[in-house]
Amino acid sequence: MATFQSIDEVQAALADEGYVCGRALATVVYLALTLKRPLFLEGEAGTGKTEIAKAISAALGRRLIRLQCYEGLDASSAVYEWNFAAQMIAIRAAEASGGADKAALTRELFGEEFLIERPLLQAMRGDPAGPPVLLIDEIDRTDEPFEAFLLEALSDFQVTIPELGAVKASEPPIVILTSNRTREVHDALKRRCLYHWVDYPDLEREMAILRARVPEADTALSREIVAFVQRLRTEDLFKRPGVAETLDWAKCLLALDVIALSPEVIADTLGAILKYQDDIQKVQGSEAQRILEDLRGAALD
Repeated sequence: MATFQSIDEVQAALADEGYVCGRALATVVYLALTLKRPLFLEGEAGTGKTEIAKAISAALGRRLIRLQCYEGLDASSAVYEWNFAAQMIAIRAAEASGGADKAALTRELFGEEFLIERPLLQAMRGDPAGPPVLLIDEIDRTDEPFEAFLLEALSDFQVTIPELGAVKASEPPIVILTSNRTREVHDALKRRCLYHWVDYPDLEREMAILRARVPEADTALSREIVAFVQRLRTEDLFKRPGVAETLDWAKCLLALDVIALSPEVIADTLGAILKYQDDIQKVQGSEAQRILEDLRGAALD
């Protein structure tokens, strides 16, 4: 598939890849692809920001290139590195053979043969299947200088290697940036992107996601799982569970051959959906039983 022709086609193609999204998100994806603009997705962890890049890559048959951001990430680590070990071997081989032309050796040492391409440079290279999907994941984990570097890279779709010159993409890659909002990303970077806040799905959409990703789960159990997780998101927790945790929990319960939730089962498997001990202590026991009884009582009304 070259690209999507409509918003409906975006929704359908992503659903085929197991990614169920609302029309607002499908619309911004369609616009980003049509206008060739980077897409900035912000939201709580576990709401599907990273997964949509994978789904777009699979739906379009494009290569997915992922740049996982972290504190201290710099431009050289994101663009390229020289293979120092191979360069040293080449230098020693030249010395051993004697009579090495230093100028020629220098040109050779800083040629393509010794270049290690990192994600941004890979994304600028042409690909017979079409522009790749470049996922810049968790941009909020990087430092501001790297954000500043991205301003130029995402404006011109070009990176520079001092020894080789500029490498410019013949066609811009499909760029998706994600942020868990651990800190504010600079407005200048956001202005270069289309923006969308990825929220938790409502019950019906989360049911659809669960059906798509864990189809072997029984419908009644799935509804209990989703309803319980959705109720947890209204509780005063340090970290609310995301969709990824819902899917993990469903898989754990299936592995244990659970057919219905019980306070005991919930207590034994809370670690699949809650990742902080304070949250687990707050929910397990009588609180889990109260939530479960509330949900079942509401279902009978």
